[in-house]
Amino acid sequence: MANAPIRLLIAASGTGGHLFPAIALAEKLPDYQIEWLGVPDRLETQLVPKQYPLNTIAVEGFQQGFGLSSIRILGKLALSILEVRRILKQGNFQGVFTTGGYIAGPAVIAARSLGLPVIFHESNALPGKVTRFFGPWCSAVALGFDVAAKYLPRAKNVCVGTPVRAQFLNRAINPPLDLAIPNGVPLIVVFGGSQGAVAVNKLVRESAKVWFDAGVYVVHLTGDRDEEADTLKHPQYIALPFYNNMAPLLQRATLAISRSGAGSLTELAVCGTPAILIPYPFAAEDHQSYNADVFTKAGAALTFKQSELTAEALQSIVLNLLQSPPELAKMGEKARAIAVPDSAEKLAQLVREVIET
Repeated sequence: MANAPIRLLIAASGTGGHLFPAIALAEKLPDYQIEWLGVPDRLETQLVPKQYPLNTIAVEGFQQGFGLSSIRILGKLALSILEVRRILKQGNFQGVFTTGGYIAGPAVIAARSLGLPVIFHESNALPGKVTRFFGPWCSAVALGFDVAAKYLPRAKNVCVGTPVRAQFLNRAINPPLDLAIPNGVPLIVVFGGSQGAVAVNKLVRESAKVWFDAGVYVVHLTGDRDEEADTLKHPQYIALPFYNNMAPLLQRATLAISRSGAGSLTELAVCGTPAILIPYPFAAEDHQSYNADVFTKAGAALTFKQSELTAEALQSIVLNLLQSPPELAKMGEKARAIAVPDSAEKLAQLVREVIET
């Protein structure tokens, strides 16, 4: 049994921001036997590669103050901890890796109660409440941004960046861009992360005619929650709920308009795509503004509050940038300077150091 592969349970659930870094890590640990821990009916059921068996547990986050619903959620949490303990013991797992969110709680508690090491990856500049609470319990906390360390004074922090999908690093594996965009035209790519951004979508649709008149093409990834997604029709406008071939798209983009989730920002940085960032105003503890601030201070992006941004203002900001190619090039260079292209390798090395020593 000395040569048996190490068994790792990855707890990552809910959004692309939680799932994509975990999938990128798993791909760098081909000699490990990896299983997944998720929640039924969430994005992991679609995104987690089939070679990683998916275990699911019923667990919820605390969204409001304490009340009767909190008692029910606490009961679910207790049961989920017992279930994760059972999974860990029966599977003879030797460690747990998690990217946070409310699935991290039962995963960390169950693992530590069994004496197993836990590696926690926090991609945001402002660590979430779960990270701040459980970080000191973990064997190591891997950070996406250096600035996050000051919020985790009692944790064993290591800055490794945030891993991106393989398509962003290996152009040879990517299919060509299959969208009807002529060579040489300015291209704006609009996306709101894996869940879309309805308010940003509306702003863009209201602004787009002026950009079309200037010869600009727009690829707009609307998500699947926008009832007005099909209301704008134009030969220079392509609206899609999602698009999987994101790396070539962002590499082709002249400018991106985006939310500032950590996953989206990491992809923009690796591609060197200049961006206008509109942080999601209802994100927990306004953490997207902290992420955007890192890019704005570095000169890689411009950031605007959603509440203060009108269609007229967005029209003007975009046109001014498109009329200044040197400024866009400088922003792209600053974005690349933030990127950590070998983040997945660094994170995999940290996992090996923690689990194998």
